[in-house]
Amino acid sequence: MQKQHTSGSKLADLLRFGVYLIALVVPLVIFREFLSPFHYGKVIVFRSLLEIMGAMYLVLVLKNRSFLPQRDRIFWGLGIFTLVFALTTATSVLQYPSLWGSLERMGGLWTFLHYFLFFVIARAVLTKDEHWQRVLDITIVAGVLSAFYGFGQKTDSDLFLGSGGRERIFGTMGNAALFAGYELFVVFLSLMQYLRPGNSSRRKAFYAGAFLISSIALMMTVVRGSVLGYGVGLVTFAFLWMRHARARFGKIAFKALLAGIVIFVAFSVLFRDSSLVKRSRYLSRITDLRLSSPTVMTRFWAWQVGIKGWVESPRTMAVGWGPENFNIPFAKYFNPKFYAGIGSETHFDRAHNMFVEILVTMGIVGLLAYLNIFVALFSSLRKLSQERSLMISGIGLTAALVAYIIHNSFIFDTAANLVAFFIVAGYIAHISSSQSERVFSTAPIIRNKILMGLIITGLVVSVPILVYRTNIVPSKANYATTRAIVAGWAKDVPGAFEKYQEALSYDVPGKYEYRHRFAQYLVGDGGPSVREQSVRDAYIYLLGEIDKNIQENPIDHLPHLYASRLNILLGKDDPKSPHNDLALEHSKKALELSPAFIRTYYEVAQAYLNKKDSKNAIKFFQLAVDLNPDAGVSYGYLGAAKIDSGDMSGIQDLEKALASKYPYSPRETDYQILLNAYIKTNDYSRIAWIFEILIERNPNNPQYYASLAAAYANLGRIEDAARMARMAVKVDPSFEPDARAFLKSIGKEL
Repeated sequence: MQKQHTSGSKLADLLRFGVYLIALVVPLVIFREFLSPFHYGKVIVFRSLLEIMGAMYLVLVLKNRSFLPQRDRIFWGLGIFTLVFALTTATSVLQYPSLWGSLERMGGLWTFLHYFLFFVIARAVLTKDEHWQRVLDITIVAGVLSAFYGFGQKTDSDLFLGSGGRERIFGTMGNAALFAGYELFVVFLSLMQYLRPGNSSRRKAFYAGAFLISSIALMMTVVRGSVLGYGVGLVTFAFLWMRHARARFGKIAFKALLAGIVIFVAFSVLFRDSSLVKRSRYLSRITDLRLSSPTVMTRFWAWQVGIKGWVESPRTMAVGWGPENFNIPFAKYFNPKFYAGIGSETHFDRAHNMFVEILVTMGIVGLLAYLNIFVALFSSLRKLSQERSLMISGIGLTAALVAYIIHNSFIFDTAANLVAFFIVAGYIAHISSSQSERVFSTAPIIRNKILMGLIITGLVVSVPILVYRTNIVPSKANYATTRAIVAGWAKDVPGAFEKYQEALSYDVPGKYEYRHRFAQYLVGDGGPSVREQSVRDAYIYLLGEIDKNIQENPIDHLPHLYASRLNILLGKDDPKSPHNDLALEHSKKALELSPAFIRTYYEVAQAYLNKKDSKNAIKFFQLAVDLNPDAGVSYGYLGAAKIDSGDMSGIQDLEKALASKYPYSPRETDYQILLNAYIKTNDYSRIAWIFEILIERNPNNPQYYASLAAAYANLGRIEDAARMARMAVKVDPSFEPDARAFLKSIGKEL
């Protein structure tokens, strides 16, 4: 029997509208002018709406107790996990990120409480089947709109953030894998709704179109874990449909899907190295089923590192390192194989497997609580599959959850996916509980009108303050940071400094990232010159801010690396500068926290180079080489340091850098170091080889042609020498007098 409500119906209507609004808007929100534009805005809008809705819901239940949460198995599953989330936040090794999350992911306990509240409110106010059908349809519409946005990313239109002929679309989610996860829900909700009895032909056409569009969008992400979930989910759907509905079409679909999977696997194995596959980046990726592929290997390494962190102590095994803290054990037990060279992904703040993620960050207690959610959901769905009227819903939702679990075995959840998941969980709870008749008291919890008035007044005053402090002020800091970045692009150094300082003055969640963003601006390519006093003052100011990150995150190695780099640049022109000693102090502390993090060895070595201590610099570059001999860049730095100290064996190291498994792509200055070494040994063939590379990289430098001409002449390659001399003149006519003299010396004319 459906709930019967007499009091608070207007509030319930408003809350119902709020649920619909969240289902539609949150997946589509993009804050283009903010850091983390695809995630930040979604959570800010979601939290703001939920905080307002939470106050309204409190008033509603105080007026009418029938709107209290229905405490069924799914409610307790989600509720217990939320309590464990709170417990592991309290026991976290770093409580601040566990509470507030990171700027990029926008997770943490505070945000997760909003998801649970969203579930409670949805269950309370979506009291009729048509309410839930509407929210499911809205979820599907949002997925279709996000898919079309993704299709737009294949164009060059500035209307679509991320456009430019993108190979792998990511819709309104900002990440192909996260987008694929949301579209998985849309795929199976559309299929379920299409097969639900009683649909008009128009609605069937809508659901069929949504299924097709979301399927195409998912395939265009080329996320293999999600495609696997899609395939297994469809097979699960067909199998259950065949088994429970005794449907002939279900049997045909099941066999066809199995055959399709076999054909796909066979094609991938037999034609993986064919020209057809190699010519297509899409086919190359989607058919790469090797466990040894780079993406798969990094996932395995991340899981292995996470498990090492989990088993570190009885405490970490029980309650983990704390939500949002996967980066801490990841750094502590870092696998040097992650570092293949400049640009390697060496910072994982997620395990890219929700089960490993929760085990590492929330311990066995968290994992059991998380698994219990799925036990509750699947046990409810099992009963539904046996009810003729709800069979399709049970089958469709079971397939959706199977696909979701497979998908989440290779990625993690963010705002849009969690909203979809809690909607699905709420719908399962609704259709499970609606089968039994229940009587609800509509009596108010608080009858005193004066007390109710005081409560409402308090909420009217406090909720706007809460929204302002936890959503609007952090947004001001985020926006100020992007203005600083834009000012930096425009070479407006004072403007950039002002905006970075403004962002940090708010002292809000995200400050950790804002401090590091400021550091990246100062030390990055194209940053302001440290020779200017105003810039040095900014360095000193920022070192104070980075020290706050160190104090607030004492077991995190990254702030120490930023502090080290800032000090290295401040001390690079003075071997006796105290900044070099501070750089060593910070970089060696970073090594204590992450002993195998290769980049830290470069920092230590650079600090020693600043101090003119070549012996220790070479020692730490060698240690970096030993950690991962496949990384050519380490050989490059080692060779340069040796040559600079007068040790010509560095030539062999530089050559190893170019020939290693992950070869180093030297800068022109790096080639100059190697060139100077070859000049000392009169190795003209190598000198010519370097200038050939430099010309290929920069064909508009006339000196390179002139120098190559001289090298060819010394090798006896007279015709090649003459040709290079003429090229130097062609690039820059001012070289003509020198070129004539050179050509005359080798018996040639211009």
